[in-house]
Amino acid sequence: MHTAFFLLLGASVARFLLRHPDEPRTPWIIALSITLALLYVLGPALGAAPTLRRLLWLGLVVAVWVVLVVLAPSFAWCAVPLFYTALRTLPPRAAVVLVAVLTLFVVAAQLRLAQTSGNQPFDPNLLLAPPAVAALATAVFVHMERQAAAQRTLIDDLIRTRRELAATERRAGTLAERQRLSMEIHDTLAQHLSSQQMLLQAADRTWDTDPGTARAHVRTATGIAARGLAEARRLVHDLAPPELAGGAGLPDALRALDAGPDIEVRFHLEGAPVPLPDRAEQALLRIAQGALANVREHSGASTAALTLSFLGDQVVLDIADDGHGFTQLRAAAGERGHGLPAMRARVRQLGGTLTIESTAGEGTVLSASIPLSNPLSSPPPIPLENTP
Repeated sequence: MHTAFFLLLGASVARFLLRHPDEPRTPWIIALSITLALLYVLGPALGAAPTLRRLLWLGLVVAVWVVLVVLAPSFAWCAVPLFYTALRTLPPRAAVVLVAVLTLFVVAAQLRLAQTSGNQPFDPNLLLAPPAVAALATAVFVHMERQAAAQRTLIDDLIRTRRELAATERRAGTLAERQRLSMEIHDTLAQHLSSQQMLLQAADRTWDTDPGTARAHVRTATGIAARGLAEARRLVHDLAPPELAGGAGLPDALRALDAGPDIEVRFHLEGAPVPLPDRAEQALLRIAQGALANVREHSGASTAALTLSFLGDQVVLDIADDGHGFTQLRAAAGERGHGLPAMRARVRQLGGTLTIESTAGEGTVLSASIPLSNPLSSPPPIPLENTP
């Protein structure tokens, strides 16, 4: 449509200059044509929504075109692209009214051109062709809009279905993993604990009467405990993030993260890396993954920076983006979701802190700090109850 408009405008200017080279109105025609072209160029920058600026722009374009048609009827066919501009900008009824008005001007201009061409028989196409073209343009636009609306609805349905399918698959995977872990724990740790209990009870019964047998029971229970400890370590290793598997360190795992094809992720390492407890590495990796997911879904950023700093007595992970940021009200709303509370819980379990700094329009910085002096390698003890 844009190309057609400028072609028709250029052809109309060329036709007028060829047929009326010495007309006094020629400078006005050229000036109005340039003005109309400049105004039309400004249209896409104002967007397609029917805002006040967009409506004022459309009124100026139509007014300049009307003046041009009054001075030179050959500019009448520039109205065809304007039909689509009106249909995209105005509500349906107002757009149809404007298209009808533009069509009347086109008919009037064609009749004026026929009168200036000399004594020729009346051509009914002068009355029928412009309304037919206007009706065809309107019908094509309405059909395209309906198709676009149907496609948008279909795309929304597909996206919603895909999300539901992904959620179902995650739930199924979670249930399958829970079942696998329950069977692993029952077949290994639970059996080992049961055997140890029986052996220790037997050793307690024979400790005074048969010390040798009691010590044999204790040695057997010690061996079973060692095997149970190995099984527990294997289970913990299986639950570790795959990014940290195979001896990969936290810096390498963070360097390999991404936030989607439209966001550039940069990684910076500051300070001399030191070995971190498994729980600290896993927590920082999960926090980075969650923060990059938030950047991808909510920030509108084009760049994100991960900075891992080893500061002697603590390790700090900073995630910064250049997105639109958020206000304190939106930050409080975000805390009601699952991402940020989960990050705070991970850091709190390790004795660290999580801070968020953001300003609307200036991006967001999330910082997770974990002290290295705490005994992070071992989880807090879990109280046990005596069960029959």
